[in-house]
Amino acid sequence: MARHLYRCPLRWSDMDAFGHVNNVVFLRYLEEARIDFMFRLAPGDGSPSFSGGSVVARHEIDYKRPLVHRHTPVTVESWVTKINAASLTIAYEIKDDEHSHEVYVRASTVVVPYDLGAGRPRRITEEERSFLLKYLDDDHTDKPDSPDNTDSPDNTDNSKDALAA
Repeated sequence: MARHLYRCPLRWSDMDAFGHVNNVVFLRYLEEARIDFMFRLAPGDGSPSFSGGSVVARHEIDYKRPLVHRHTPVTVESWVTKINAASLTIAYEIKDDEHSHEVYVRASTVVVPYDLGAGRPRRITEEERSFLLKYLDDDHTDKPDSPDNTDSPDNTDNSKDALAA
């Protein structure tokens, strides 16, 4: 399984009154990494994959350590933990670099491909599925800190809930 690596710079404005990255800012870091990951399928080849739109149906974030401002970017590792007919789950770890074992954040996001013209969720295309399979973690359900527990009865396809996102 491959992991997508995104080097995310920290901005002075990311800090809160307590001197560390504000919890809401981590969502921006995840968004930057997710967009960089998903749009790598289409650049320059004319593929419409993921360019038609997508919506976030759910975020889960576990804050592990405080992150303070510095000039060195953090690395956001992203991979896929679940692919359904009309949604996918992306997992993340934010850490100093890809070799670091010190994790600041573990998170996951359920993303629903969306047809902006029709105003409704759509299915994942075969081209998209083929791209996502390269990043699929087959062993994510056995990890205790896994951000996406697929054995949970609450973990369902959230594509209907995406309309509220």
